[in-house]
Amino acid sequence: MTEQPQPQILIVDDARDIREPLGQYLRKQGYRTQLAANAGEARRLLDETRISLVVLDIMMPGEDGLSLCRWLVAHDGPPVILLTAMTEETDRIVGLELGADDYVTKPFNPRELLARIKAVLRRMPEPQAAAPTDRRRFAGWTHDPATRTLGHDDGRTVELTSGENRLLAIFTDHPLSVLSRARLLDLTAGRDAKAYDRAIDNAVSRLRRKIEDDPAAPVLIVTEWGGGYMLAAEVTPA
Repeated sequence: MTEQPQPQILIVDDARDIREPLGQYLRKQGYRTQLAANAGEARRLLDETRISLVVLDIMMPGEDGLSLCRWLVAHDGPPVILLTAMTEETDRIVGLELGADDYVTKPFNPRELLARIKAVLRRMPEPQAAAPTDRRRFAGWTHDPATRTLGHDDGRTVELTSGENRLLAIFTDHPLSVLSRARLLDLTAGRDAKAYDRAIDNAVSRLRRKIEDDPAAPVLIVTEWGGGYMLAAEVTPA
């Protein structure tokens, strides 16, 4: 049996005294690492190398970490852990809303970052579950999982990331049923997923921004306090 290679971590930070020692530390822990001083170098490495996870500094000259994080999520890139300063609370919130998986504040203990890397990698589905291919209709929307698109009766078309596509497929499989955060995480990420409420909350928030008329007052994907989330619409085959 061929042994699987260790995950490869991409560290993106313009501070050499952070990225190089961190790279050495992670290599000592058995990980492979790639280092990038800016977003441009990171994009090149992402094109050339199979990256398992990105450790990404928010504050960088040129294209900042939030912009790169947005691009990674839109293109179904690897999971992201943000490196932020203690004073960057707003940026941390924005990063999580964009789809970052976790964050660590500077200055940080490498052991804490290592623990968070392990936790995020454990949550990654392997292999990734395929979304169903049948088209569904709900509340004027038609979901086509095969093309990862949503079309509305008024002519609007929305493209979904693979994660949003799987999440919506789960909601349309269980309409009018309350799904707990733990259940949603299990269905989207597989049996080895660990409970991680914030990841599900962020995914639901991104999906709401694409399908709700007012994401701040959702009527399609509603929150059941203490329970989870529910697709509050009838679903029929398209």
